[in-house]
Amino acid sequence: MMRIAVIDGQGGGIGALIVRRIREELPDLVEIIALGTNAAATSAMMKSRANKGATGENAIVWNSSRVDMIVGPLSVVLPDAMLGEVTAKMAAAIIASVAKKILLPLNQEGVEIVSVSKEPLPHLVDTLISRIREVGNV
Repeated sequence: MMRIAVIDGQGGGIGALIVRRIREELPDLVEIIALGTNAAATSAMMKSRANKGATGENAIVWNSSRVDMIVGPLSVVLPDAMLGEVTAKMAAAIIASVAKKILLPLNQEGVEIVSVSKEPLPHLVDTLISRIREVGNV
């Protein structure tokens, strides 16, 4: 079974949507670990039916090396993103992880990725689910 960490912060709305869609599309093929930069984000993802959840810097650092895939918004790898919720240690652990990372190119931090089409969040999550299937062979 593939272990997927969904990482989000602030209110956890993006992560909750990702967890809900993974659960709908791949119900028995993956274990979803909700990792929030704060308790509200973790709670939102748990309500969307993640298997497990943990909160804070240490949880994100520790779990990043123990999953097969990491998904979430691009900001999870940008130190000080999400109004300062993403620490440099979190971002470094996520980037250093051998897990495959599939990140949504949302432009909330003033960082623009060239040649990425601007799509609504639900369309980006559809693409994310397709990539999980492709990369994870599920």
